[in-house]
Order: sequence, then structure tokens, then C-alpha cells
Amino acid sequence: MSSYQNDIDVASAVIESKGSAWDAIDAESVARMRAQNKFKTGLDIAQYTADIMNADMAAFDNDKTKYTQSLGCWHGFIGQQKMISIKKHFGGSTERRYLYLSGWMVAALRSDFGPLPDQSMHEKTAVASLVEELYTFLRQADARELGGLFRALDAAREAGDTVEAAKIQDQIDHHQTHVVPIIADIDAGFGNAEATYLMAKQMIEAGACCLQIENQVADEKQCGHQDGKVTVPHSDFHAKLRALRYAFLELGIDNGLIVARTDSEGAGLTKEIAVVKEPGDQGDVYNSYLDVEEIDVSEMAEGDVCFNRNGKLVRPKRLPSGLYQFRPGTGEERCVFDCIEAIKAGADLLWIETATPNVADIAGMMNEVRKEIPDAKLVYNNSPSFNWTLNFRQQAYDRWVEAGQDVSGYDRQDLMNAKYDDSALAADADDKIRTFQADAAREANIFHHLITLPTYHTAALSTDNLAKDYFGDQGMLGYVAGVQRKEIRQGIACVKHQNMSGSDIGDDHKEYFAGENALKAGGAKNTSNQFS
Repeated sequence: MSSYQNDIDVASAVIESKGSAWDAIDAESVARMRAQNKFKTGLDIAQYTADIMNADMAAFDNDKTKYTQSLGCWHGFIGQQKMISIKKHFGGSTERRYLYLSGWMVAALRSDFGPLPDQSMHEKTAVASLVEELYTFLRQADARELGGLFRALDAAREAGDTVEAAKIQDQIDHHQTHVVPIIADIDAGFGNAEATYLMAKQMIEAGACCLQIENQVADEKQCGHQDGKVTVPHSDFHAKLRALRYAFLELGIDNGLIVARTDSEGAGLTKEIAVVKEPGDQGDVYNSYLDVEEIDVSEMAEGDVCFNRNGKLVRPKRLPSGLYQFRPGTGEERCVFDCIEAIKAGADLLWIETATPNVADIAGMMNEVRKEIPDAKLVYNNSPSFNWTLNFRQQAYDRWVEAGQDVSGYDRQDLMNAKYDDSALAADADDKIRTFQADAAREANIFHHLITLPTYHTAALSTDNLAKDYFGDQGMLGYVAGVQRKEIRQGIACVKHQNMSGSDIGDDHKEYFAGENALKAGGAKNTSNQFS
């Protein structure tokens, strides 16, 4: 790792080699600007974060308490604030804490068409653009934090405090970036395998080290928590997995990561019957789950699609939409098969969408997968689409019944009722919610826990509270007491919103470029000084 002083020396040598024409260029200012721009390209970021994520996966294999977490983002500022907050609250470290880029939030919040459902109808390039935006904001967070250290270093020098100056310089030398891995949602690839490859390249070039792709039909794609999901045969899905791998390899990110998501647990439909090359292959197994009826050739109607299964002619049940349905109750079995085949096809991590957040159910499927792929690891969506309170109260109720505890004071179908909020059963449920991630990491080998849409919901909640107070009796106090005073008390950096937008960085540059002639914004009349 290059030291701050070494960077100054290197810049000084370059400047001196250029003669008097560069006399006004300051070597330390150059070193500062270089420190504030550690990552020159998105591929630099992709490689740096891929190395982090691979190391974290290896650490998790040795210690199941070392699972990773992320929160979903739909704007660069949101991602920046998360990482600033994490560094503030966790000793300056972002260790094992990532960001998640949700296709749902891109569709709902970033499309030129306006809010859209999670059906891959938004502009596909918006996803790569958001990856780039997230990293632009994270890099700006680095520049802002380092800028503060540089100003503190100058102040220590001016005060003649060599001990403090040395301490600050050490902080500069060991500064930890806000740049962390992003797990980025590429939906079902936005088209065929070639479209998937092109999209993946754009996302990797923007900085993505990890791409998550699902086994749904691209033009029938649905949110994983909605009905009507249609899966594709494994050969189709694996072609897209290979397209992602080729994109990583072409761009030199040899350890880029692929998350293969299966929606089979809740998907009862397929658009096509798989090609079978030999008995027992992927296509044969895929077709074995179809809901079929045995018929005689004389019973075939005009336009019927039929195939041979074990020497018998069968007709898969076809809906008016033209789709074929799977046999009810095969979802979990199909999930296990999908996962095993995806790892064999080169995926690094798995993602299983489930109907409820139940550790035992997730572990049941993953234990079956791990019989064949022992180190198979899962990424799990701690989704806001689940009613966590109701689900975990019902799980607690069922545990109590099994243990012979008294549940006479509870109505299992009405456990969301606020009258139970302070009950012993609710406390039991909340404790299981609190430990859900640790329990699932240990029991179901979940390496990464994420919440897809947290800031969508927090933005709605905080805006509702502010609107209620500000436009009501509280007036301006609704903002001051509900927002600004809390920002000050909690040390939220964006209370100085001019600083957060880069004003002080701009002032530093003005001084570099114009010296004592610089017209800076951060003088005595800057009202942000009231927050010092």
C-alpha cells in the first residue's frame, strides 16, 4: 500500500521534471486528489470488490457466524448514506456489509415510463446506470471523508502539533474506502443469452462484481413474490449463466460471482417442454414434473402437443395461455434440482425464493442440495413482501402448541392484532426475528442476507410522518423536531447538506487551482457553520 508521503514524493518528482512551467502545481495537492480517486474505472471496482466477496465466502465456509448482509438501493445517495452510517456505527469498518441493487426498485422508481411492476418492462440500461451511480456516490463519500482528514492535518500542522499530525496522516494511510461489493439484479437477462451477455458487460464495466439472474422466462418475468411465474428448462438458463461467465472473463474479472436464482418453489408454469437428448438428462427430469395425462394416439386432438414418457404417450396439461403446468406439490423438489444443476453449470451462489421466511423450510431444501454440493451457499431475500410479524407469531404459536404451552389467550388467525404486541408470544416471535439471519446462516448455509426494498419503505414512512406533522398543527416544528434535531443529535452527516453535496471538495479544488485568489463557499457567512 502506497503511503501518503510516498505519493507526495512521486508527484513532486513528476512536477520537478517539467521545469518552471509547473511551479504552481503543488505535489501534496496532487497526492490528495489521487487519494480521493482511488478507483479509476468501474473494472477497478469490480476486481477490488470481487476479491472482497470471494474472501468473505471462504471465511464463511470456516465460520458460519461470518455471514454477510446488504440493504437494497435505488439511488446513489441512499447507498452512500448506508455505508457512511455503517462506518460511523461499526468502528470505521464496512466488513461483510454490502449493497444490493434491486430490479424491483429500478422498475418502480427509476424508469422513464414511471412506476412499473417488477416485470422487466423498464429500460435495461437503467440497471447498469444505477451501478455506476452507486459507485460514484461511494467514491464521493471517500473524497469527502479524506477531505476532512486533509483539513484536520493542515490545522494540526498550523498549530505545531506534530503528534496529532502524525496520527491524522496514519488515518489517511489506512483509510478504508466506502466502496463495497454490490449484488446486482439482472432479472432474467432481459432477452436471450446474447442480450444477457451484453447487459452483463455493461454492469461489470460499471463496477458490479456479482450478478444475480433468475430462471424465469424473460418476457414473462414476474416478481418472485407474485403469482404467474414461468420457468425455463435448465439448458436455457445455463446458457445465460455461461453468458455471464464469459462477460466476466472477457473483461478480466476472473473471479466475478454469479448468483443463480430459482423461482420454482412458487412457479407452477413453464412455457416449453424441454428437449430430451437421453433418458435421465436435465430435460427428461424437467419434463418429469409436468402435469400430464396418459392418452392413446387416437385421443390426440388437432394441435395437441404430446411426448413419449417411458414408452407411453402423454399429453401435458396446457392452459388457455398456451403455458404448461407442473404437478402441484413439486416446487421444493424442483428447487433442489435447479440448485444442484446451477452449481454444476458454474454458478457461485444460489438464491431460493420461498413463500415464507421459515428457517426449517429453507434448511430442508438446502440440506438436500448439500448432499450433492456440500459447499453450496445461499443468498436469501429477507423480503418486505413477507409479513414478518404475522409469520413469526404463527411460528411461535405452533412451537408453543408442540411444546404443550398454553395458547388459549391467542387466536392464530388474528395474531397481527395490536392487542398481542406486548404479549409473551410476540416477544418470543420477535426474538426469533432478531436471530433469523444468524440461525439461517448456521442451519441453511445462507452466506448473504439482504433486504430488497428497505429504503422504499423507509422513505414512505418518514415522508408520511413529516407530512402529517408539517401540514398539521406542528408546522415548522414538525420538520425541526422530527428531522433536523434528530440529525444533529444522531450525528447524521447530511445535516450539513452543502458538505455532503461536495461543496468543501469544490473549495479545496478552487484553492489548488487558483491559490489565494480562490473564491470559496465555505467562509464565515456560510450558514452551515451553525452546525459545527
